[in-house]
Amino acid sequence: MLVVGASSGLGRGIGVALGQAGAHVALAGRRLDRLTDAAAEAGPDAATIGCDVCDPADCEAVVATAIDSLGGLDALVYCPGVSHLGPLADAGAELWHRTLDTNLIGAALVTRAAIPELTKSAGRVIYLTSDSSYDTPPWPGLGPYIVSKAAMSKLLDVWRAEHPEVAFTRIVVGPTSGEGKNTTEFANDWDPDAAGEFLTGWITRGFMNGNLVALADLTDQIISVLSSGADLTTIVVRPR
Repeated sequence: MLVVGASSGLGRGIGVALGQAGAHVALAGRRLDRLTDAAAEAGPDAATIGCDVCDPADCEAVVATAIDSLGGLDALVYCPGVSHLGPLADAGAELWHRTLDTNLIGAALVTRAAIPELTKSAGRVIYLTSDSSYDTPPWPGLGPYIVSKAAMSKLLDVWRAEHPEVAFTRIVVGPTSGEGKNTTEFANDWDPDAAGEFLTGWITRGFMNGNLVALADLTDQIISVLSSGADLTTIVVRPR
């Protein structure tokens, strides 16, 4: 199993949990030192692969390296996600490119590279997407992120239509904190004052109940999906 975006946050937690559950995993991400640390937790057979999903060449190479390391490929889990907090009117071209390159185009290119091997193995692809882009009104302040994740969800539907021999599942995740070394860095660049204002608005609108998804609940769902032969299109993981 190849987990892309495994050097930090939820991707790290997912990669480690899969390795500890007995999967033969390749952990991919930009920060090799963190990947090495995650691989040590995931198990002695875990592989590490440097990869920047904003680089098309890396999107090809990470899959080829994973297949060579693992001896094949049964599953791809795509976890990268970048966000910016602020009014949509303030979002310039550079922000849009960075968000779409990471959250959407990287997913498309990595999946494209993996499709031939996943077709052979009748494998599965999982995209980690967001509750904020699924079945609620748009969350103010997260415009480019929401648009990219909504497009990613539609991307998965197109892959399903064109490649029915491969299982495709979106995991819709509500607000999640992670824990310890797996603590999410999703909001690291947000202005604290602006975050407080937007957060109050999200809670007032009923988008959040003040609770967070436990990392263990998320990883349990992913392990369940990966071990299932069922055609699972969408799994929603929300705070209890």
